[in-house]
Amino acid sequence: VHTLQRGIIAPTPKRLRDLIREIRSARTAAEERAVVNRECAQIRDSFREEDNTYRCRNVAKLLYIHMLGYPAHFGQMECLKLVASPKFTDKRIGYLGAMLLLDERTDVHLLVTNSVKNDMNHGTQYIVSLALSTLGSICSAEMSRDLAGEVERLVKSSNAYIRKKATLCALRIIQKIPDLMEVYIPCARSLLNEKNHGVLLTAVCLISQMCILSVDTLNHFRRLVPNLVRILKNLIMSGFSQDHDVNGVSDPFLQVKILQLLRILGHNDQSASEQMNDILAQVATNTETSKNVGHAILYEIVLTIMGIESESGLRVLAVNILGRFLLNNDKNIRYVALSTLQRVVHADYNAVQRHRTTIVDCLRDHDVSIRRRAMELCFVLINAQNVRGMAKEMLQFVADCDVEFKADCCSNLAIAAERFAPNKRWHVDTLLKLLSTAGNHARDDVVVSLVQLISEQPSYQAYAVHRLAEACSDDATQQPLVQVACWCIGEYGDLLMADCCADEVESFQARQPMEVVQLLERALISAGSRPVTKQFALTGLMKLSARLSNCPDAVARVRSLTSRYAASCELELQQRSAEFCAIFQHHESLRPALLERMPVMEGRAESGRDLPDDMQQPQQQINQPQPEAQHQLNLIDVISDSNPNHQPAPQPVSNLFDSLINLDNEPVAPSPSNALSNGSATVPAAQHPQSPQQPPPQQQDNSLPSVTAYEQPGGLRITVQGSRTPGSTTSSLTFRTVNSGQVPLTAYLLQVAVPKSLQLSIAPASSDSVPPNQAEAVTQVAQITNSNGAQLKLRLRISYSINGKPVTETKDVANFPPAYWQRQ
Repeated sequence: VHTLQRGIIAPTPKRLRDLIREIRSARTAAEERAVVNRECAQIRDSFREEDNTYRCRNVAKLLYIHMLGYPAHFGQMECLKLVASPKFTDKRIGYLGAMLLLDERTDVHLLVTNSVKNDMNHGTQYIVSLALSTLGSICSAEMSRDLAGEVERLVKSSNAYIRKKATLCALRIIQKIPDLMEVYIPCARSLLNEKNHGVLLTAVCLISQMCILSVDTLNHFRRLVPNLVRILKNLIMSGFSQDHDVNGVSDPFLQVKILQLLRILGHNDQSASEQMNDILAQVATNTETSKNVGHAILYEIVLTIMGIESESGLRVLAVNILGRFLLNNDKNIRYVALSTLQRVVHADYNAVQRHRTTIVDCLRDHDVSIRRRAMELCFVLINAQNVRGMAKEMLQFVADCDVEFKADCCSNLAIAAERFAPNKRWHVDTLLKLLSTAGNHARDDVVVSLVQLISEQPSYQAYAVHRLAEACSDDATQQPLVQVACWCIGEYGDLLMADCCADEVESFQARQPMEVVQLLERALISAGSRPVTKQFALTGLMKLSARLSNCPDAVARVRSLTSRYAASCELELQQRSAEFCAIFQHHESLRPALLERMPVMEGRAESGRDLPDDMQQPQQQINQPQPEAQHQLNLIDVISDSNPNHQPAPQPVSNLFDSLINLDNEPVAPSPSNALSNGSATVPAAQHPQSPQQPPPQQQDNSLPSVTAYEQPGGLRITVQGSRTPGSTTSSLTFRTVNSGQVPLTAYLLQVAVPKSLQLSIAPASSDSVPPNQAEAVTQVAQITNSNGAQLKLRLRISYSINGKPVTETKDVANFPPAYWQRQ
């Protein structure tokens, strides 16, 4: 009777497959939500009645609902009840629910600790496996401390199935509590003698994580390099094994993990690297390349060769492997090859240069991602020897490429031309053609670059202004080109009124004064001209009026044009027009002096890309442009001077730090040499992985103790290496960033601020990504002037993305030794 009544009151819950079929048959999202809400209500009622018969079925349905994105937190306690059940089917669903519904951020997961411990001592390997899998999934610091001993015991188990799962749990535990690493070091060494590939794979993963977390452990396991070499050699020499063969390759998963561990052990260690050179060459030559599995191993081979102190022949072999990848029909492999070449180009620049033709061919690939990677790599490969040919290729690419590439390509080509131009005439012609080709997609930095170049070269000013006048006459729609033309005509318009013979082939005829004025007038009144272009044209007309003293009609026309915009809706145009009209009306005698030619412009900051050491060219140290306003930070409440009696520098210095701590939030004119800079304002999209601002040679004899500025266990580490010449108030600081984790960090940005008593000039970072496993360091060089001998303090703002998730951290650094800031 009781059973009958219960069946009437609470009908038998539907099966999981029935729920799935009902949800999939829903035609709208609202209908699906109604089905889910109705089922969740029935599940809650069943949980409330303590129905043990169908608890497993209800939790399974709840997990499916959770996978669809609906809330299922009310089933957490029911999962714990299933875990405590003696039935294997209940435990299986209970542990699955615990892994999905529980996490270490809530205290509920601690309630499962005792059940996990009991099941780890169970006699059935499958129940022990469930407990280990759950521990590896939701392990927290508290659970790690409670169960570390049990995991150590299971790592030594005679059952290989349990050993491999226990080893992965040990990996999770040392990630949570690195101090427990010593417990598992002896176990990890013994696991390398296993014959079971699954246990070997987990052991290699455990050792890799230990080496990443501890330098002492890294040195300890370097003695095991011969063991790893032997295992890898047995893999490639062993015959066919059905259990481990994947497309003709013996256990590629284990090979990849061993290669990654060898890369960690051989980094910055000559002895360990020598022991693995032969096996790396052997794997590279014997691996089958007809399938993707072989390509995966060769990719790891390349990264390992480039990440250790390998021989030059091996490096050439690695680059040649990437060269073969570039010829592969699979676009994914070509993309990987281009990305890897860009990462390793600093290791063997000449070897990568030999594949330049193939890389240039990738600019015409159908895949947009491959074209972008090829474009970035091409700019890294430009040097003084190939700049003419590469510039021609890149100009053609600018003409044919998608709109999204034009701006980056234009800026990078302008930087390359500035650095490697064989002569000034070629430099001028290249930038003019670049602006004509890129059209309105060229950024302002290209306009500034050409204006500065013409300003610096009096012998080419006549040629340049004539070429610009011709270009504007042919096509006035290219706004950046028109802006340069307006500036040059305003400055050197008198040169247009004289003949110009550029060479034996090219010559230009003189233009009439009114014709020159009309060039600027067209730019000023054109409907397609941007407000900035009109500002250039209006200022150019005013400057030109001072060059037309012998032509009153032209001056009158200029005066009429400048007065036209006195009531313009554009504030800048209106202001300029009013000021120019005031000069004509009240200060006519001063007009020629006010509108004289500008002096030669000062040099701009160099790009963040440079050449290998054996191909470097001396560069003049010049100031950087300031970063954009959005990069500014308010640091007033963090950085303060510890010496209240110090006096500021005798000369007033306007700097960006003033704008950071201005309580009234009023803008302060930035100075090119101050205090907060991210080095990214002029860094091109593709840059060489080394910083151009290398410390001068004499700093090697005046180096200061290294300081750890920031360290995250198993992650980012930033050290500062200083150098200072005796008697000098300027110190050079080199920030070296490495990533000990296994995931690359992208969008990396390091910003530095100093107190107002100091002056800071910082170069761009050598790369915007930090590779994992300490494969490569990102460097950034700063110059700090400390005229008052104040204590050195820095504030670092570190931002990056890991797995697509942005991270921003701030760190104050004040642990510098006195040698960094005391007067010598």
